[in-house]
Amino acid sequence: MLNVIPSLFVFFFGAIVGSFLNCVIYRLETGGNFLKGRSFCPHCKHILSWQDLIPIFSFIGLGGRCRYCKQKISWQYPLVEISTAIIFLLIFKQFLILNFINLIYYWLIASFLIIIFVYDLKHYLVPDKIIYPAIGIALIFNFQFLILKQFQIFNYSILSALGAAAFFLTIVLISRGRWMGIGDIKLAFLMGLILNWPAVLVALISSFYIGAIFGLGLMAFGKKELKSEVPFAPFLVTGTFLALFWGSELINWYQTTFLLK
Repeated sequence: MLNVIPSLFVFFFGAIVGSFLNCVIYRLETGGNFLKGRSFCPHCKHILSWQDLIPIFSFIGLGGRCRYCKQKISWQYPLVEISTAIIFLLIFKQFLILNFINLIYYWLIASFLIIIFVYDLKHYLVPDKIIYPAIGIALIFNFQFLILKQFQIFNYSILSALGAAAFFLTIVLISRGRWMGIGDIKLAFLMGLILNWPAVLVALISSFYIGAIFGLGLMAFGKKELKSEVPFAPFLVTGTFLALFWGSELINWYQTTFLLK
């Protein structure tokens, strides 16, 4: 029971953060200030009361509709809250053993990545207001390895970031921006800073595999055509989380399956 209580606390804390991330996403879309002003219904603009803002449970209790105008509440809200809660719990389980600073760092980075995932999925754009602060925090975090004289880790981190960004820059130049965008280059740089080598390679390969499967599925159901534009940042973010949590397992599986035969 004592082991369950911290997990429940972290899960609910993650859901609260997810609720805040929904607010950030909405106000990025509308140009509002997410640090000021109370939450309101995007349909009728009615100020929401505390019972409307309980993560996950308010959506269920209201039947997915606004209390005041009865308009449907987007499924984005509970999905982001649940996803953030699960990701925060996974980070808690994996990184608390290192130190508290690592835990806070990865919670922050996860929050940035979730915003990028949703925003690019909806608008086909990686927002500079999110990606640049995320890169700045990741650089500051990696500078600790210079201070600690762990030069190999720092060098691998910077080289991983530059290598991933250069790879996407090459794709952008070859395709003249038709296959990838500048935002994907920035996100790839961030991925390198977060994951280091060889985990960033796992993330990139996973991203392309997932993107290919998803794209083929959309074409099979007639939702997209071969030349249709598909946002790629959600796949990069998904690959980043896969590498962050299960990178070693995926590397071992690949080596066992393909290299040791």
